[in-house]
Amino acid sequence: MDTLWGLDVANDRNDVDHGEDAAIDAPLTVVSAERRMQVRAYNYWASLLGDRALPSIEDLSPDELEDFGPHSILLDFSMGLDNPSVVYLGTALRQECEIEGTITYIDDVPARSLVSRLTDHYLQIIANAAPIGFEAEFVNQRGSDILYRGILMPFSSDDETIDFVFGVINWKELANGQMRAALEEEVGDALRSAPLPGPTTAIWADGPTPTPMPEPAPVTAQDEEEPLDLSGMEAPDEEAPLADWLALARDGAERVRVSEARSHAALYRAIGLAYDFALVAKARPDDYNALLTDYGIKAQARSPMTAIIKLVFGGTYDKTRITEYATALDHGWATGLGVGSLADYLASYAGGLKALVRDERALRRTQTPPRPDRRQKARTAMQAASALAPDTIATDADGLAVVVARREADGSLALVAALPQDSDLGQKVITAAAR
Repeated sequence: MDTLWGLDVANDRNDVDHGEDAAIDAPLTVVSAERRMQVRAYNYWASLLGDRALPSIEDLSPDELEDFGPHSILLDFSMGLDNPSVVYLGTALRQECEIEGTITYIDDVPARSLVSRLTDHYLQIIANAAPIGFEAEFVNQRGSDILYRGILMPFSSDDETIDFVFGVINWKELANGQMRAALEEEVGDALRSAPLPGPTTAIWADGPTPTPMPEPAPVTAQDEEEPLDLSGMEAPDEEAPLADWLALARDGAERVRVSEARSHAALYRAIGLAYDFALVAKARPDDYNALLTDYGIKAQARSPMTAIIKLVFGGTYDKTRITEYATALDHGWATGLGVGSLADYLASYAGGLKALVRDERALRRTQTPPRPDRRQKARTAMQAASALAPDTIATDADGLAVVVARREADGSLALVAALPQDSDLGQKVITAAAR
């Protein structure tokens, strides 16, 4: 029977306190090693959100995702929900489902294949407007028992409508009933014939005589909140090289890595040091650009603090955290905080870092101008386009062409545009028109 995890991840992460040391956008119940691919896929989806309600389909390139791209599928619902088109199918999924050639629509997928199971789930993501995870067991087209886990994530072409769904699935083949019975019999025989165990010795015994291991001291709430010893982390003087400021910030970040479960103070201290480095880097642009070059990091005009966080915490640090910490730095910059003040500011902010990030994102949404309606823009362009001569429109080998016509004032139709002969969209239109 299928079970869903993270059915409404977007809502779950607002209702549950994960702690500042957790990636707050991670699916809540995904904890086993076998689900790491889905966690990475979800974190990738979350990294594309930015300030939007839904990630843009223009930011997604499944063929460039070496990690889970081969295990992924991209569905296009722009032509309807009943039979979405398959825009991309990863090589690993294609091989597992024994698919050769082109798959245009989900109905073209072989019955009882792994991809065919998606029809049980993709309508749920349309209804919930949030990523969903699923896991189930079934017998595939080869008669093999398959256990699979996956996640489906919504994408949009206009930031409002879910017209694309990106799925990532992994699986394993289970031993059939006959094989399991044989294995159980072999294991039972081996256990019955095994010699009796001798006296046990403690793993860390000091010698041949077992030495009892002391019980670990219980961790108390006081221990969890005890701040780290941050003595010795004095700020460089004003004339110190920028690299010294970076070294201090990186030291703070490293202390967070090894102890972030113990104290929020260490995390806020590290973010504060990163902010101090950003302030000094602003005054020394040449030195800052040299450091970016040395570490192979590119600064982005639309998110300059992201490069600062990558310099301090590392370019491979969790993308969700990088975005959150950069948001805190942006907030400090906009508020006009000085050197050495952001850590205390975060500690005194009602709700801490998570609340600040939430409030900052809400503020940005109110300040972001509405995006232009691309569909209306295209329609306006077609209304103003010059008419095309019919003999200039190219057709395919069957003499077919997909064109856009405009009703003129005199009631006649003018041809104003045509799709390329080899356009996949053109084939979809022809197929839809023939139904």
